[in-house]
Amino acid sequence: MNLKKKVFYLAFSSLFISCISSEPLTVTTFADTSVAETNLKDAGQQLQFTGSSVQASAEYAVPYGFDTNKPNVKYGKLEEVSYYSKTTGTTRKCYVLLPVNYSASKKYPVLYLLHGIGGTDSEWLNGNPTAIIGNLVSENKASDMIVVMPNVRAAADDSVPKNIYGQENINAFDNFINDLNNDLMPFINSKYSVKNGRENTAIAGLSMGGRESLFIGFKNLDKFGYIGAFSPAPGLLPDSALNYPGQLTKEQFSIPKNSVNIPKLIMICCGNNDSVVKNTPNTYHQTLVENKVNHIWYTIDGDHNFTVWKHGLYNFAKRIFK
Repeated sequence: MNLKKKVFYLAFSSLFISCISSEPLTVTTFADTSVAETNLKDAGQQLQFTGSSVQASAEYAVPYGFDTNKPNVKYGKLEEVSYYSKTTGTTRKCYVLLPVNYSASKKYPVLYLLHGIGGTDSEWLNGNPTAIIGNLVSENKASDMIVVMPNVRAAADDSVPKNIYGQENINAFDNFINDLNNDLMPFINSKYSVKNGRENTAIAGLSMGGRESLFIGFKNLDKFGYIGAFSPAPGLLPDSALNYPGQLTKEQFSIPKNSVNIPKLIMICCGNNDSVVKNTPNTYHQTLVENKVNHIWYTIDGDHNFTVWKHGLYNFAKRIFK
């Protein structure tokens, strides 16, 4: 195994080890202290980006039972649907979570929720997004939305390969931007009653899905008004070990001057004891700071698992489509 492949393998080798922390969640955001109090109260707007720390546990804490079904709450309908992809030349599947009392006479914003490097379209079901979104909506803390959970492995064979860290698997993930733009989004827009426009479209994901969300979001600022990355994986920015097509230069990981497509929300979070992606999310945060891109950044007690990712989904979902 050459050095590049060895380093890449080590970076992802423990991707699906569950190390769920039993410690209380402590949340920190990084902000410009001169504007932190004002901006943190306005969750739907762009937030600050400089490097001093501000404690914001009350702002980002999750309530007990936020991810469990409750007897007095109605939840949306989860369905599995198929669409033809010209990108892969195959019929592909995805899960779609519809709002409670979904009606074709009403239009809804859409969140595309991406899985990790060893997952499929069903991985996010392990985090019970039906409960997380449903509980938020029932408490008037989130908008009704359609949640699409696709298979991010855009290849003719989109099953999980034996070597999930191999170049073919990485290439398939990086090809998802084409499947999403040319096949999946048009399908969703035609099948469901969807609000169009970047202000009604969000993308987020866990681990490799978080990395792809950043890549796709910044490459398509005209399509996505909200971008979320929970424990995002290495590889978004070129380095000596990881260098392949689905990357952005440091300059591209920014908002073009005078752009009219400024994201309404960019959020990155991770566990402070992440044994898989380690310091990578912080590197992305620091690059955005250097590029003066407004965003939310916070960490919680946790490793690389659904304890962190559910926390991220909760905080992202309550801040989008406002």
